[in-house]
This record gives sequence, C-alpha cells and structure tokens, in this order.
Amino acid sequence: MGGAGTFLEREVAAIGRLTLPAVGAGAGPWSGGGSEVAAEGGTVAEVDSLERVHDDVVSCRACPRLVAWREEVGREKRAAYRDKEYWARPVPGFGDSRAGLVVVGLAPAAHGANRTGRMFTGDRSGDFLYAALHRAGFANQPESVSIDDGLELDGAWITAPVRCAPPANKPTIDERDACRPFLDRELALLEHASVFLVLGQFGYQGLARYLGLRPRPPFGHGAEVPLPDGRTVLCSYHVSQQNTFTGKLTPEMLDAVLARANELLGR
Repeated sequence: MGGAGTFLEREVAAIGRLTLPAVGAGAGPWSGGGSEVAAEGGTVAEVDSLERVHDDVVSCRACPRLVAWREEVGREKRAAYRDKEYWARPVPGFGDSRAGLVVVGLAPAAHGANRTGRMFTGDRSGDFLYAALHRAGFANQPESVSIDDGLELDGAWITAPVRCAPPANKPTIDERDACRPFLDRELALLEHASVFLVLGQFGYQGLARYLGLRPRPPFGHGAEVPLPDGRTVLCSYHVSQQNTFTGKLTPEMLDAVLARANELLGR
C-alpha cells in the first residue's frame, strides 16, 4: 500500500472533483474519521473520509428504479416484518476502518439489509457469512440480526458494488456504474486493506474495475489473484441461499477461503 504522503496528495487532488455534503455529527459504522490538510493559500480543506462516503451513500437517489423498488419493499414489507420499520435507503459499508480484509458482495437484499440498514444483516445470507467471519476471528459474534445487535468486526470491512436492493437481485449496468464512485472512494480510504474477498462474479467484476485488472483471470471458488503491489484477491461463491441451501457453497468451503485470508494477513 502507498504511504501517507501518497494518500494525502491523491486526496487533495481529488477535492476539486468531488461535491460532498457536510459531515454529520452522529456516529457511523466505522472507527476513525476524516483528515484535514493545508490547502494552497493556507486554508484548511477537509479530505474524503469513510464518514463522508457513508453520508453520501445514505442520501443517494440517483437511480429511479432502485429508489422506487427499495421504498416499495419498505412500505409493503414481508409479513414476518410487518411491525418493523424498514431502512429502505442505500446501505453503507460496515466494519473496521483499519481492516486488512475487505469483503465485496453484490447488493443489499430486499428484506435483509434493505430492512435493517447494515450489510448482510437480517437474512440467511448474513447468518452464513457472519458465522464464518466469527469462526475466522473477524467478528465478535456469529449472529447479525439488527443494526444495534452489538456486532463488531475486527480487521474486516464489508461492502458492495451496488448499495440499493435491486429487483430480483439484478442491478442494471447503469445502476452499477452510478454506484461505482462510492466503492472507489471507500476502497481508496481503506489504506490497510491487503486482501479482498469477493463473493460471486458480480463483486469480482466490480473490484476488478477498481483495481484495473486486465486481463481479468476467470472467477471460481477458491481462485486467488495476486496483484503486482502485493495485495491479493480471493474468490468465493456468493453466500446466497441459492448456493448455501443447495450445497454449492458449504461452511467448510468458506472457512477454507477465510483461513487463506488469515494466512495472507499473518493473523
């Protein structure tokens, strides 16, 4: 990874290209805040931060189809959650800002993260993923049921290329591209990340675009892609029920990939 000077120089150059809202005073699902650097003329300019990315994600209404769908799901609700208030907004990344491992999924589930407001929380996919992260030492508990359930990640960050729940779990190319700046900014700010775990082909494609992987090696469960700068991409089938209920992805298979992540991280 680049040194602090390189990071600051890059972010100062980006200030003029980004239109960012004021940073909220409330707490967010991260540890660590933004930075300030002296800009030309002696003024102080605030550079990008995970908190600013969080605020931008949550307030986004860029894709009409996704906005309409996430809000319709939040109004109609699933019968089991009819007494619950749905988040029904874009879902920000979650975890440890000093993470060595970054997990890249697909998009929020309609009655999972779109309901709870946290990545992979409140559905069977999250049950499968967080149980594995707990076994590997990246999570303090195996369950993820609500945004206030006490879950904390240690050395891991979870994100996705698309931040709104898409109809039929299938975002369009335009929707993916509209969300890309959020993922790009987030990954640039996770300076300690050296291992990326992609869950499925869609997440792999999104990460490959950020990393500039050309040609892109084929995706497959257990595939490992070493990068020229020493970082590594690990691949796993997605933790969707379609894969876990059919045995295409088993707990042992995901445990093996996470064990390799720990090995690469020296944990």
